[in-house]
Amino acid sequence: MENELYLRAFANSFFIATAATVLCLIISVPLALAFARYSFPGKQLLQGAMLIPIILPPFVGAIGIKHFFARYGSLNLILMHWGVIPWDQPIDFFGNSGLTGVIIMEVLHLFPIMFLSLAASLANIDPSLRDAAANMGAKPFYLFRTVTLPLAMPGIFAGASIVFVSAFTDLGTPLIFDFQATVPTQIFNASTEAGDNPIGNALVVTTLVVVSVLFIVGKYFGDSGSYAMMSRSATHTSEIALSPAAGWGVTVASSLLLMAALMPHIGVIVNSFAGHWALTVLPSEWSAKYYAQVFTDDTTTRIIRNSLYYSIGSAFLDLVLGVAIAHLLARENFAGKWALDVVVMLPLALPGLVLAFGYLVSFTFSKESGLAWLNPYINPRQDPTLLLIVSYAVRRLPYIVRAAYAGYQQTSVTLEEASANLGASRLYTLWRITLPLIAANLVAGTILTFSFAMLEVSDSLLLAMDDNFAPITKGIYNLMGRPAPDAPVLASALGVLAMLLLAGSLWLASRLLGKTSGQLFRA
Repeated sequence: MENELYLRAFANSFFIATAATVLCLIISVPLALAFARYSFPGKQLLQGAMLIPIILPPFVGAIGIKHFFARYGSLNLILMHWGVIPWDQPIDFFGNSGLTGVIIMEVLHLFPIMFLSLAASLANIDPSLRDAAANMGAKPFYLFRTVTLPLAMPGIFAGASIVFVSAFTDLGTPLIFDFQATVPTQIFNASTEAGDNPIGNALVVTTLVVVSVLFIVGKYFGDSGSYAMMSRSATHTSEIALSPAAGWGVTVASSLLLMAALMPHIGVIVNSFAGHWALTVLPSEWSAKYYAQVFTDDTTTRIIRNSLYYSIGSAFLDLVLGVAIAHLLARENFAGKWALDVVVMLPLALPGLVLAFGYLVSFTFSKESGLAWLNPYINPRQDPTLLLIVSYAVRRLPYIVRAAYAGYQQTSVTLEEASANLGASRLYTLWRITLPLIAANLVAGTILTFSFAMLEVSDSLLLAMDDNFAPITKGIYNLMGRPAPDAPVLASALGVLAMLLLAGSLWLASRLLGKTSGQLFRA
């Protein structure tokens, strides 16, 4: 019976990941083509807004979207009032199992990543190649199939790999929809017996193998073809102006897609102000008291305090390590430099679920091991503080390394050489010359690591086994499981505050780096 459960869990996880990847491709390919090639009303505003779905973890968004699409949610109630469906036969949009809801949330959250990857790849294609094919009489679809699509494959494989792995290893969304037959939820259920029950270990190893194989295959197919172009001098060309009807058509279609993607965010915001919301299209009573309660309730204040402590600690650790590693990569020459670069970026490909379970197994010591005295400090069952800080730091280290490395690249080494020639030590030069020059990059990178650590899901759910140490994401999950009627509203208020934190952090980081929000996520 158990074997059937685990086989079904793997089948469901593969189906969720595959469906999410295919649907993200279907959405992102025409969207990226439109934004890369054409000019239409509201393009700049829509391009920036396409990143908004990223700022809310899908499992938090699931809280909001369930109110709209539940059996007696807003949409069904509207259809009932209009007489489209009978009152006793509501449409089950999510299915009895919740599988459909999980896939929908993954697509709405992850399609911007595919869009960004594909848009960057399309922007790098030499337009003279398309012009030459068109001059030879190639039809638009044939040109797309034989020229544009093959040259955009690196971006497609990169985006598809990230989307597939993210959907395959997402833990929070299936938990909110109570869809237990997935690999992440089975790993989560096995975490209470980590080290004793080998099933959890086997699931984690298998997940790691699947992820590794996927990235190897993706890299092989992404690198095996010839995508190099002879000339890149003319990649930036004027956009094609669409006719008014076509331009507004693209604007309306993009706006409708964006509105669909923002439904979870809108649902969470509306629910956070709901004094009473049952069997009505919108709340029958509105109240902002839950935002005040977030900062006065003992549980929520402890949750916020824990998250701030963990995130500040991990951001500081990332800052110190990030500057040191970026300096080695940008200023030093040594054997194995490429290996260091690969290892530093590896956490981007390593699911948090795998990392957290590994910590859980590795740092639980028995009396026979002779290391039981360490349990009060690093055993997550007793005090997960240190492991949460380290896991957050490991997961977000690439962000600050990339930001610091960009700062080093933009700073002339001659300034450091001049300081050294005047007798300054390397540490003094770093403190007085280099760090002030790359300060904006470091602040931006630190803000990103801090804000993303505040919303880390898998590490928090697995490692914070004692609710007294729960960060925000674990606190939201716990609140959703409470029988109290106001618990989901309080969870929504926490989710909105977290969403505002991440949105503000992204905006501030983009201002400091002098880039658009989209460029922050590009290599």
